[in-house]
Amino acid sequence: MTTAQQTQRPTSAELDAADPLAAQREAFYAPDAAQLTSYLDGNSLGRPLKVTAGNLESFVHRAWGSRLIRGWDEQWMDEPTVVGDRIGEVTLGAAAGQTTVGDSTSVMLYKMIRAAVDAQPGRDEIIIDRDNFPTDRFIIEGIAAERGASIKWIAANPASGVRSEDLDGLLGEKTAVVVLSHVAYRSGFLADAEGITAKVHQAGALMLWDLCHSVGSVPMELDKWGVDIAVGCTYKYLNGGPGSPAFAYVNATQQDRLQQPIWGWMGADNPFGMTDAYRPAQGMRRFITGTPPVLAMQPMKDMLELIASVGMDAVREKSIKLTEYAIALSEELLVPLGAEIVSPRNVAERGSHITVDHPLFADVTARLWEKGVIPDFRPPHGLRIGLSPLSTSFAEVELGVAAIRDALSEMQ
Repeated sequence: MTTAQQTQRPTSAELDAADPLAAQREAFYAPDAAQLTSYLDGNSLGRPLKVTAGNLESFVHRAWGSRLIRGWDEQWMDEPTVVGDRIGEVTLGAAAGQTTVGDSTSVMLYKMIRAAVDAQPGRDEIIIDRDNFPTDRFIIEGIAAERGASIKWIAANPASGVRSEDLDGLLGEKTAVVVLSHVAYRSGFLADAEGITAKVHQAGALMLWDLCHSVGSVPMELDKWGVDIAVGCTYKYLNGGPGSPAFAYVNATQQDRLQQPIWGWMGADNPFGMTDAYRPAQGMRRFITGTPPVLAMQPMKDMLELIASVGMDAVREKSIKLTEYAIALSEELLVPLGAEIVSPRNVAERGSHITVDHPLFADVTARLWEKGVIPDFRPPHGLRIGLSPLSTSFAEVELGVAAIRDALSEMQ
């Protein structure tokens, strides 16, 4: 980067002053500077909202402490689908009756992928990319072993991600389901969900999107795109807290033909009937298995209301500006030290984090954590800068990238 280019780029103070979402940062809890100086890992675990502490205390005293078991009849039985509908409305572009909350991401992926395979008689192939998140790959390997299915692997460039043309020669009459991440966990590549879904449907297969790194940071239109199934977590950009439950979206056109494999009492048509045989509930309730994690759903409700108040378009606009700034700083401060930016430069193909590679970044990350600067590391050499739009300032990004530069310089 030339001196002239550096001069033309606005400072972090100027960017923060011009940020229409700057005031939203005050809604989040932030430890003192002795504990944390720059948090660049919002794509792994979002900060808690200040209001959540009071709301959880109120839940303990009122909904739980005062109503006790009556809470199930009064509200909690419907909580998975009520919160699911709110996730769908605010972040997914999904009409009501297609989203439910519960289970971990891994369990939800298992249920949905297994249901997709079982719903496609005569089709016994699953397609996934080799660089997808380990859970997605491991779950599919397990399902393939259970069902006698085969796996077709996409060998896409990890930096550029899976594109529609990467499916050429893989899709066919034996394809049951394609499983891809909307935003790649390593590079932040943002896939063409609409185009790929259409291509999968042309082959007669089902499409399942993993939304873990996109929900709450990238606007989506699942209904419009014709997505069949989607699964996502809620502890990243939905700020549900560590271990908060996952969600599943099943398009209304697919709900009756999909039968999830873990038959629990809460997914039955009459949970309190104590019947001898299992009969699945109608609609999205059939994808529930056990007792819903009601307490664990409460924090994400606060974040959903905050996102709704500003709108996903505004969140995305801030995300783009943050990642553009992080890339500019990385080019200026890290590339001269031998680092390589491996995330897409095209904003239309990038989520809300960037990855920079260097052989020393595992040790650099460990040193930074000791100093209260928190990026993220993914083997073999990737340092991820995760930028949660509503809680991250441009000054925080500048401070963090400068600290990465300093630590890298010291270790070379």
